[in-house]
Amino acid sequence: MRKYIVKRLLLSVMILFCVTFIIYALLRFLPASYVENMAMQLAMKPGAKPYEEWLEQLNAAYGLDKSILPGYLTWLGDAVQGHFGDSWKYTIPVLQKFNETVWLSFIMGAIAFILQLIIAVPLGVIAATKQYSRTDYAVTAGALIGISLPTFFFATILKLIFSVKLGWFDLFGLVGRDYGQLDAMGQFLDKANHLVLPIITIVIVSVGSLMRYTRTNMLEVLNADYIRTARAKGLSEKKVVYQHAFRNTLIPLITIVGGSLPGLFSGALITETLFSIPGIGFTSYEAMRIGDIPFSMFYMMFLAVLTLAGNLISDILYAVVDPRVRLA
Repeated sequence: MRKYIVKRLLLSVMILFCVTFIIYALLRFLPASYVENMAMQLAMKPGAKPYEEWLEQLNAAYGLDKSILPGYLTWLGDAVQGHFGDSWKYTIPVLQKFNETVWLSFIMGAIAFILQLIIAVPLGVIAATKQYSRTDYAVTAGALIGISLPTFFFATILKLIFSVKLGWFDLFGLVGRDYGQLDAMGQFLDKANHLVLPIITIVIVSVGSLMRYTRTNMLEVLNADYIRTARAKGLSEKKVVYQHAFRNTLIPLITIVGGSLPGLFSGALITETLFSIPGIGFTSYEAMRIGDIPFSMFYMMFLAVLTLAGNLISDILYAVVDPRVRLA
């Protein structure tokens, strides 16, 4: 196990170098550029230098006057030391802005993911054990509806019903008008109230695929030879399903859990935008939109690290769940 983990970690470092270089090269070719926009604004001021001079000066200040490889090596040298520079859009250190926004998205993503597991896994198992019954058809229909619903459409419906018609929730934002006048508990409940609709949106549009995935894998396990043998031995159906079949269904589910790690921190870009939630998804989108290379590079590198870590965790958990799997 130790040898395997060390080998995977070394391989992950090599992959990370390749991924960050590709990301840096792509960001350098973005059509939008903060430097170009800033040079244009400065050149429009009375008595200012021409646009070309401002562009050359700003490129030199931000290290964009170098070619891609030297520029990447400069960024990499700073990144290894933990220096990621200042965000061009938000004019504060990248790490500070990231820390201000990522935890809100993490809370939303973690709550939504836990709710997805609580809803999808039991319903998928029930649908598989009652194949072709009304329950199975109802679960399948609900899953397909959730998969088919566009995020922007479902979020708009929720806001129309619960915000406009019923007035239970605010349309936008993270805090209400009276937030500053509330005590600590009141402020907490106010923020929680504003996160209800975004979390419901994430859960509904995502739970269907996990539900179908669970049902499909459970059906495959229930049709295996050892399940028929267990039934022939006289074991109760409950013990066959939940002690023998469900344990083997966990293996493909672990892949989903491990792969969901980046999603917990990446933020739900569309949902955060529709509800004006200042999470990391919306923040990174705004940074990329204007070509904020320092913030975008750190954000992409962070997701790459999480993806590699999620895959490693999944591989290790395989051996924990299924003794037949040996990492060697």
